[in-house]
Amino acid sequence: MTDKMTGGPKKEIKIAALSCSYNRLKKTTAFLTSLVNQKVSDNYKIDAYLLDDNSSDGTASYVESHFPTVNVLNGSGSLFWAGGMRTLWEHVVKKEDYDFYLLFNDDVVLFEGALGRLLSACNSLPDPGNIILGTLQDSNGSAITYGGQKIINKFSGDTITVTPDPFLLTACEIGNANIMLVDKSTVDKIGILSGSYTHGIADYDYTLTAIKNGVNVWIAPGYYGHCDDDHGVTWLSQSTPLKKRIEFLYSPKGLAYKQHMLYVKKHFPLSVPTTHIKFWVKTLFPIVYDVFKKEEKVKN
Repeated sequence: MTDKMTGGPKKEIKIAALSCSYNRLKKTTAFLTSLVNQKVSDNYKIDAYLLDDNSSDGTASYVESHFPTVNVLNGSGSLFWAGGMRTLWEHVVKKEDYDFYLLFNDDVVLFEGALGRLLSACNSLPDPGNIILGTLQDSNGSAITYGGQKIINKFSGDTITVTPDPFLLTACEIGNANIMLVDKSTVDKIGILSGSYTHGIADYDYTLTAIKNGVNVWIAPGYYGHCDDDHGVTWLSQSTPLKKRIEFLYSPKGLAYKQHMLYVKKHFPLSVPTTHIKFWVKTLFPIVYDVFKKEEKVKN
């Protein structure tokens, strides 16, 4: 294939597709099937990488035998999402020089042609230094589950989810890395996911850090796949023993209090006191917080 401008061969564009897995073989298999079946232009080379964090359900060996084109790395078993993605990303950056890094959650099922559309959206941008998010729906196609958000309150950091335009890229400020395309220029400028986060928050921090450093964050046109929200409860009820509620407050897969406070201090410092109070009210007096949230919902 030749380049129309130079008459020489087209430059091969190399993309590293990154994802992590932990004990959900069925979902991981569905994701990888949807990924390896994607069709893109001949000048794109996509290398798929999966870090399996020591799953006990045989994920790593299954992927190695059924998806031979996927590069499998083994984790320690205690990396969580952000730690796993960071470990994998560090490995890939050192291994090879890629033009783009494409981050996924392993519970995403991509629509046919999703990557082609995402790369086409990227090609429409005149300059490097971009992060592009793919919006996802629930399995019924009835609601947005992950994508991009805009900040509606710069004091508190409150956001609204943005519905993607069918045809145009839409600017946003905060994004989920369920589908996130990051160009090399961005990685050269701000690096990869911060080491301050164990599980969640790292993708939010990454997009906000990018914007502060002159990188553009975009929502790609349309929808790119299905991914159900499986985060579960966001705080425990009054009937849960206090000791369990405090454990949940500090847990990486619970409220991740210390890491959340680091995030707030970095990006929304004026809201540190109110966020601190909110987290402890959630923990110590969840019934009071439930009433507050219901009243707030009625007002809105």
